[in-house]
Amino acid sequence: MSKPESSDTHFFNSFSVVLGILIAVTICLFAFARMVGKDVQGQEVLQDPLRFKSVEQNTAPFAHEAIAGQDNSALAVAAAPPTASAAAAVPTTGEQAYKEVCSACHATGVNGAPKVGDKAAWAPRIAQGMQTMYAHDIAGKGLMPPKGGTNWPDATIRMTADYMVSLSK
Repeated sequence: MSKPESSDTHFFNSFSVVLGILIAVTICLFAFARMVGKDVQGQEVLQDPLRFKSVEQNTAPFAHEAIAGQDNSALAVAAAPPTASAAAAVPTTGEQAYKEVCSACHATGVNGAPKVGDKAAWAPRIAQGMQTMYAHDIAGKGLMPPKGGTNWPDATIRMTADYMVSLSK
């Protein structure tokens, strides 16, 4: 009969050898991947025009200074011409507005936003009155930016608030 100590020692030695071989193979694969990646990275990643644009944007100066007595017309901020698409982007119903913007926070409760349909969370807000709610929605409150981060007219914000309250009563 074999001694239990010798079989344990044999298992430990065999296991150590297998583990050592696996570690050596892993190190070799890692070194090979680094050699291949070095060539590919130099050709593909570092020469990418999008990377150049990103680096250029990140290293651009924060501001330009106007100098008295010199032509500073290049520093003038060009206003974008108004487009018809901006008017088309305003939702026509509260449901559309909710789905387009408000649901990002109010569907999941991000940053403490009350979830639509959660009557307990909405009850104190509704109790303050709709005028107070409109004022908070338009001016922003807590982590919610003014008008939910949109440039929609106040009437659209009120319509959206009415829709969300109707789902939470």
